[in-house]
Amino acid sequence: MPIERSDFPEQVQTAFFIFDFLEDIWEGMSGSYMGKSWASVEYFIQLYEVEEPKIVISFMKIYEGLLVNYRGEKAQQKRKADERKSAGSGKTYAHNVKR
Repeated sequence: MPIERSDFPEQVQTAFFIFDFLEDIWEGMSGSYMGKSWASVEYFIQLYEVEEPKIVISFMKIYEGLLVNYRGEKAQQKRKADERKSAGSGKTYAHNVKR
């Protein structure tokens, strides 16, 4: 049975909640996921009256690190699959060739 967000303590749930509001940053040339823009985090911490912001932000940073690594690994797997696909697409034909 997969873990739900509601299974976590309140501070972790708050970290997930606020983290989802932060804007994603993508590298322009490669399209790699770089993480979140943290410019508005203070606004959301104040807006939702977070009682222990240091703890919540710590969980957010841990989650961001995991997410960046996960998306990086997925992108690398996709690149390798695409490379294998393109390397194997060179077709050779050996039918009715006269010399």
